[in-house]
Amino acid sequence: MPYPLLLPPLLFAGPFFLALGLTLPLVRFEKLYFFEETPSLFGIVVTLWRDGSFLLALLVALFSAVFPVAKILVVFYEAAVRGNGEARRPGLLSGFIPLLSKWSMMDVLLVALVIVAAKTGGVADAFTQPGLWFYAASALAVTVTHWMLQARSASAPVGERSD
Repeated sequence: MPYPLLLPPLLFAGPFFLALGLTLPLVRFEKLYFFEETPSLFGIVVTLWRDGSFLLALLVALFSAVFPVAKILVVFYEAAVRGNGEARRPGLLSGFIPLLSKWSMMDVLLVALVIVAAKTGGVADAFTQPGLWFYAASALAVTVTHWMLQARSASAPVGERSD
């Protein structure tokens, strides 16, 4: 397995960065030099729910929190199973990782589109904040962890594999 010492820190970093990404401000909007907004993903979901946009709040929560948490849990499960010397071929849970990966970065794309729209529309100036970077770092850490677990499974000697 390439870089085996990186696996434990990455397993810790994924959920830690996700928690920061959900709670820290994603973007700062400055309107007319007097008004400033710095919403976090969690704050956006709460505001949407409070304003009566229940479906939109549920969708944002699903894509920004539930999918990434599910991905982290599946990667933790793989690490626990493969850490016990049970190298296996990909199972049902492992098959969900690529699907979850595709959808878990959708919020980063949406925030980027909002920033571009705000800057080009002249309505406000928009600046990225640490929450966006932590959110993206979480997705990257979990993806790299999954890749490392797959590489470890593929490089296991034939006698150790339980296919």
